[in-house]
Amino acid sequence: MRYFRLNTLLPAMLLASVAVGANALPPKEDALYQQERAACLDGSSAQDRTTCLKEAGAARAEARRNKLDNGETQAQLRANALLRCKPVAESDRAACERMALGEGTRSGSVAAGGVLKQITTQGAAAAPVAAASR
Repeated sequence: MRYFRLNTLLPAMLLASVAVGANALPPKEDALYQQERAACLDGSSAQDRTTCLKEAGAARAEARRNKLDNGETQAQLRANALLRCKPVAESDRAACERMALGEGTRSGSVAAGGVLKQITTQGAAAAPVAAASR
């Protein structure tokens, strides 16, 4: 029977726990992975199970390496979102920019055929038209 001394095992155990901690995802990213994986397993994703699990795993690996954002800063992402509103009519551009920055509501899903984004704005009521007198 082989016995290991505690003083030789303890450093190895500490090193292993540090290595595991270094690969751990922040709670937000881990929750996202678990959510994506659950969608793969219950069939609610738009992909077949094998592809879905592969993609979720690849995204998780990229998140661990902090490469999931394609190297773009928050300022670049914001500017890109606002750039998408340039072709929108001037009268609707402000609402488009607000939605691009996350305001409003979203409903539906890509798997269901589309995502509907909606924002409600209040404006001044038009002045009532006076009735023509005879």
